[in-house]
Amino acid sequence: MNIEALQSGMDTIWVVLTAAMIILMEGGFALLEAGFVRKKNSVNIIMKVFADIIIGTLSYFILGFGLMYGADLLGLFGTNGFFMTGDLSHIDLTISLDTYWLFQGAFVIAVISIVSGAVAERVNFRAYLLYAVIMTAFIYPIAGHWVWGGGWLAELGMKDFAGSAVIHALGGFAALAAAILIGPRTGKFSSVGTSSVALPSNLPLASVGAFLLWFGWFGFNAGSTLAATDVRIGHIAIVTMLSAAAGGAVTMFYTLFRYGRSDAPSVINGSLAGLVGITAGCAYVSDLSALFIGAVAGLLMMAATNWLEARGIDDPVGAFPVHAISGVWGTVAVGLFATEGGLFTDGGWHLLMIQVIALVVLCAWGFGLTWISLKLINIWVPIRSTEEEEEVGLDISYHGIMATHTSPEFIEIKEPFSDDDLS
Repeated sequence: MNIEALQSGMDTIWVVLTAAMIILMEGGFALLEAGFVRKKNSVNIIMKVFADIIIGTLSYFILGFGLMYGADLLGLFGTNGFFMTGDLSHIDLTISLDTYWLFQGAFVIAVISIVSGAVAERVNFRAYLLYAVIMTAFIYPIAGHWVWGGGWLAELGMKDFAGSAVIHALGGFAALAAAILIGPRTGKFSSVGTSSVALPSNLPLASVGAFLLWFGWFGFNAGSTLAATDVRIGHIAIVTMLSAAAGGAVTMFYTLFRYGRSDAPSVINGSLAGLVGITAGCAYVSDLSALFIGAVAGLLMMAATNWLEARGIDDPVGAFPVHAISGVWGTVAVGLFATEGGLFTDGGWHLLMIQVIALVVLCAWGFGLTWISLKLINIWVPIRSTEEEEEVGLDISYHGIMATHTSPEFIEIKEPFSDDDLS
């Protein structure tokens, strides 16, 4: 076996393993969101995550990958590679195209899962399925082409190593559009503007979900090298760890000293904010910069959470504060702290300006296309569950089953399911 074949084999193993780690993050999303929402909506959370994987995989295979990595048309989108067919030799790889697709397919699943949390407990399941197709086949792949597929933002020199902007900021602003359009959960805000808290159903479950996401993030970031022999892997891993720890630390001590107690949901989301924040610059910034990026991401997440509450926007799991705001900050931070081109390192403004331009475009794309898509879907299928469905719970309303029950006996099932069958 020659050196090239050996390296290709090692790279293939590395990319497949890290892709599997990213796919396992869907288990993290499922547990995190199920733990944060009320018990009567837990199954619905799980079903949306399954939909993310199923629809994301198929949509990206049929259309999305071609739009993202096909032959470039004017820097806007790809024009071939649909169903993984056609000439894709322009993609320069040391691994097989199938291996590369698997890794990129894992990314697209993560994008739609960001939106899932923001509309938890009141989105119509059928409408969500339609939106998932649009996001994974069209919205995300075109934006991904601009940055990673040789499109116009790549030509400008935009840097986003593993997706603070392309995945998290875009997905987070899409989540904001969806949350605004669908509206808050019934009873979340009063007529005079006061806010009520729906207590999480299972915080230990949510914390396990966060740990799974944290684990998968090493695949998310370090796997983006696409090479097992890339000497940056160790550095990428340590800055990922440092940023997540810094984000969790600032939220832990902020809530401890401000409220007299460390707030568990805030610490969970603070750590995730640190992970999001470092994703763009994990290959470009120093260890000390990573600590600062993570700490600021945690504080910005807290501020954004309060901002949503003040404006009557309901985001049950904090998708917008964690993903959008931390993603924006992480992308800007590349322009500030990148060891090559950063304002505070090389002293140049050029990279920072490019990062800001790219952010404006990607966030507007995610928000605008989601708004339009949901408006169109709503003409055919209502995007909001009915008051009765929300009151009963989406588990029973859309899936005919509860997450847990106390009866050990068999029950007689009628067709179709009724609430009495499972009460």
